[in-house]
Amino acid sequence: MPHRAIYIAMLPLTVVLASAAQAQLAAPSGGMHRDAVTDVADAPTRLKPAYPVPYGRPSEAAVKAVMDRVFDYVERETSTALVDAAGKERQFRSAYRLTSYEWGVTYSGALLSGDVTGDTRYTRYVADRLGTVVDTAARYRKQKVAAERTPVRQMLAPDRLDDTGAMAAALIKAQRAGVVPQGRGQIDVYLDWIANRQFRLFDGTLARQVPMPSSLWLDDLYMSVPALAQMGALTGERRYFDDGVRQILQFSQRMFVKEQGLYRHGWVDGMDPHPSFFWGRANGWAIMATVELLDVLPADHPGRPAILELLRAHAAGLARRQSGTGLWHQLLDRPDSYLETSATAMYAFALARAVNRGWLDRRVYSPVAVLAWNAVTTKVNAAGEVEDVCVGTGMGFEPAFYYYRPRHVRAAHGYGPVLLAGAEVIALLRKDPAGPRENLVFR
Repeated sequence: MPHRAIYIAMLPLTVVLASAAQAQLAAPSGGMHRDAVTDVADAPTRLKPAYPVPYGRPSEAAVKAVMDRVFDYVERETSTALVDAAGKERQFRSAYRLTSYEWGVTYSGALLSGDVTGDTRYTRYVADRLGTVVDTAARYRKQKVAAERTPVRQMLAPDRLDDTGAMAAALIKAQRAGVVPQGRGQIDVYLDWIANRQFRLFDGTLARQVPMPSSLWLDDLYMSVPALAQMGALTGERRYFDDGVRQILQFSQRMFVKEQGLYRHGWVDGMDPHPSFFWGRANGWAIMATVELLDVLPADHPGRPAILELLRAHAAGLARRQSGTGLWHQLLDRPDSYLETSATAMYAFALARAVNRGWLDRRVYSPVAVLAWNAVTTKVNAAGEVEDVCVGTGMGFEPAFYYYRPRHVRAAHGYGPVLLAGAEVIALLRKDPAGPRENLVFR
């Protein structure tokens, strides 16, 4: 019998099929002939796929190894030493702006990483870097030094949401955790800008006047809502939660395209029709703002059901657009645009957080989040740099603007989201410590 099986395997396909048919006719049900033929027919199904990214359930240790590599790079490149700078009093030696919105996300990522992993290096980083810039701002403020002559202008004299929201959210989180206990005065400066001084449309929607009057940038959801939400949690004042809910709902009325389950990047009052360019990172800012609001929004808040409904619609739209590599495209609905890392990390974080909080079905979205994380790991190089991150981007109304935005490892937007994603994926894995593995391993 073994010799006959070998001979069958060597015959041309037509002969094998004919022999198989004859064998099935001749052999009784369940007989040896049928088993032998079934083994041959099933052999291709046992071939291993050639996945372009790591596939399946990662170990917690593997996730943290990538996070540590990124963190080591971040720590190495962000000195708080002050040096003389031409035309200004002093500047930090850091390769990245320690008071920028990108670094606000990085502080939040490091804070969460320390909390989830128990690795105090992450927490000390926040205490040192964020604590240092808070103390520096307080010192210059007391000395009444002109803001533009300091390394902390954005803290002393903010003039846009980019200067305030992400940093404020990180600082309030750090204060609530006891990591940076100082800084309430700085928090008040930030929130005063967001709540009282930033331009708004007639209905209270936060908007910009440049480069076009009365324009909405989807990015501004993250530059405002997490700070408002955290301020509500810090103070207990309902008005901050109300404003956060209002921003998401009113941005969504103008910018969420229900048929796609995605947000357009920009909206300008009076423009008709509104072009819809579904930029990846802007959608990342939106879904991160949504989960950060839900995290602290009171359960009895009347706006909570609508926010949850938006989250689920957005998550479904994003899941439909995930590429076979696990990454998402620069323009989400245009697969000939490049695959971009920062947006993918943002989605990995937000979807994993939503699953962990019970807002999204674990069976549906755990695989999406884990595949996204696995894809992100392929973009962290040996030095800990995050590759294929789109540089800072304005608002455009034709595709080439987005297609050809440069990518660079010095684009600061990638580092915080990777730390956030890694930490939240570890939390996701812990909720399924040994199974059911089918929730996380694809079959």
